[in-house]
Order: sequence, then C-alpha cells, then structure tokens
Amino acid sequence: MKLVVLISGRGSNLKAIAQAFKERKIKGKISLVISNKKDAHGLEVAREYGIPSEFHDPSVFKTREEYDIHLVERIKEEKPDLVVLAGYMRILSDYFIESFEGKLINIHPSLTPAFTGLKAQKQAIQYGAKFSGCTVHFVTKELDAGPVVIQAVVPIKPDDTEHTLSDKILQYEHRIYPQAVKWISEGRIKVKGRQVIVEGAEYGTLPVNPALEDF
Repeated sequence: MKLVVLISGRGSNLKAIAQAFKERKIKGKISLVISNKKDAHGLEVAREYGIPSEFHDPSVFKTREEYDIHLVERIKEEKPDLVVLAGYMRILSDYFIESFEGKLINIHPSLTPAFTGLKAQKQAIQYGAKFSGCTVHFVTKELDAGPVVIQAVVPIKPDDTEHTLSDKILQYEHRIYPQAVKWISEGRIKVKGRQVIVEGAEYGTLPVNPALEDF
C-alpha cells in the first residue's frame, strides 16, 4: 500500500497513520505528504518520520481548479494506491475528486451526514445533540457525504465545550483512520452504492462500528 497524504495543519492524523506504518500494523508506506500551508506542523511530523514532504502554494495559481490540476499531476507521479485527506482544509474541485475516484478518503469530526462542513463539533453542541463522533468516508462531490467506512461515537456531556468535545473526538480519529487504511490495504473493503462492507469485521459494537481490530 502506497499513500499520499494531504494536510493543512498540525498533522495529528498523519502522525497516527505514520506510526501504524512504522509499527508494521499497515504494510507499505506513505510516499509523500503535501501541504497547502507553508507553516503546517504536519510538515515537521513528516520529517520526523522520514517521509518526503512538499509545500505547494495555492496563491501562485489563478483558480482553485488550476491548483488542483497541478496537485493531481504531482500526486499521480507517486502512483498511490490511496490518497488520504488528513486535516486538508480546502474544498476539492470535481476534477480532483474524479481523478482519484474510489481511492480518496477523508475523516470528518461528526457522525455524517450530521454536521458537515466547518466547526462540526460546535454545530453539534449548539444543536443540543447527545452524541457526536467521527467518520472515515470515501470522498464524493457532495461535501462530507461519501460512503462511510467506519465511525466512532462520542457522548456529549452537558458541560462539554467545542474544545473538550474536539479533544474527545480526536482520540478516536487517531484510532479509526489507521484502521480504515489497514482494511483498505488488505483489500477487505467492498463498496456497493452507499454501503461499505468490511469483510471479516465484527459489526454492531459501540462506540466504534464496525469494531476496531488493531487500534
């Protein structure tokens, strides 16, 4: 399994996935990390793990589409099996999504389809939801709405803030994202319409469904 990972910020999910490769829980490697932010801490994470990393400046391109065409060309040079969005804070063009259809995944800090877009944790608290969580999904043209690979459920307590809820959710992000990558690397993921079936996985186990096996 060869991955390209796109980041914009601290790179905590990148670190969780990189550690899983280092510990041989996932066989293969991250061949490249790309950031659209020059000062993203995730670039330092990549260096710590010896992963090639690059900053690609969106400001030198006239449009989002031109930038994405440039990124697609660079990513294809790596011949990745999977492209992973790990805190990548740009809306992707249709061209980008079509270029990696079926090989592009994202993690979102809510139980999709609830609370899509930015500040999902704040949305959940303001709405009065009793549970939130995180979702690994395949990326489609509809924002945060692709077929779900795995979700983790996190209770929302009355005294939770956006910050405390984010921290609780993040702990599960670091578990379910490497797990999803591992399942995909092993060829255990089958997508039928909106349904994602993980061959051999236990279902119906909370707070994670399907159940975590390795993380």
